[in-house]
Amino acid sequence: MHHVKRIYVAGHRGMVGSALVRLLETQQHFELITASRTELDLTNQAAVQQFFRDNKIDEVYLAAARVGGIHANNTYPAEFIYENLMIETNIIHAAHTNNVQKLLFLGSSCIYPKFSEQPMKESALLTGPLEPTNEPYAIAKITGIKLCESFNRQFGRDYRSVMPTNLYGPNDNFHPEDSHVIPAMMRRFHEAMISGASQVVVWGTGKPRREFMHVDDMAAACLYVMHLNYETYRSSTDPMLSHINIGTGDDCSIDELARVMADVVGFKGRVVFDSSRPDGSLRKLMDVRRLEQLGWSPSISLSDGLEELYSWFIKNIDSVRT
Repeated sequence: MHHVKRIYVAGHRGMVGSALVRLLETQQHFELITASRTELDLTNQAAVQQFFRDNKIDEVYLAAARVGGIHANNTYPAEFIYENLMIETNIIHAAHTNNVQKLLFLGSSCIYPKFSEQPMKESALLTGPLEPTNEPYAIAKITGIKLCESFNRQFGRDYRSVMPTNLYGPNDNFHPEDSHVIPAMMRRFHEAMISGASQVVVWGTGKPRREFMHVDDMAAACLYVMHLNYETYRSSTDPMLSHINIGTGDDCSIDELARVMADVVGFKGRVVFDSSRPDGSLRKLMDVRRLEQLGWSPSISLSDGLEELYSWFIKNIDSVRT
């Protein structure tokens, strides 16, 4: 009897995980395995091991994580480092001990030093101090990369890592303080537009530049990297520097983003910047030449992606995580 591949997406209800599920469901000849938080506590090592034993998993997309913006990272540093370390350690180790040969670990652009040369190359990893506001989260993600590399080196596993730029899209967290910049800004501008407010206050000076990618592009890139021929992947990376950046290669200032957001939402008032709030790094742009050389590039522009996200936000405004 022909074996049907069983693919586990960890974090399937999150923004990235749900995008992976949407894309995987268009594929054929596999069985999708998921588990909600109430069904499986990913910080519980014994429970994760039992889950892998019971489900006979062939392939893993590790998108589960404790995530948030500057405020959340600053406020809950212990929770961010502990939960992320436990999640990735439990899943990667359970994958190995249950003979799962292929795994894709999703990291973050915050792994790179605060003063990295721009755009940030994969080789910048561990070359300097991290941005203090999200250092605990970054340390956890760096650990995930090194876990994958270590199992590859010692046991011949095919565990790959991708480092996305700032992502946005359906199923994001729209909390006004604990979310990332795009959903937080979208909610703020929408509420201002609805209430007829004369101005919207945006955190920081507006000068920092950020790169943004739609989560559907991220999902497409993940599948592309996962399906790369093993020799092609290994020849394009290094055993101890094996991660691949995923991004658009373009950035914009927070000021520019706010103007585009106002247009998308239909807000006609003033945009004011609160310079007492932290800016974070002045620029974070990914060097994506390695991925481009491997044959992949994004297809969704920022303006189109924001229009699409705002339509989704309006349709789901009563159920979004706020």
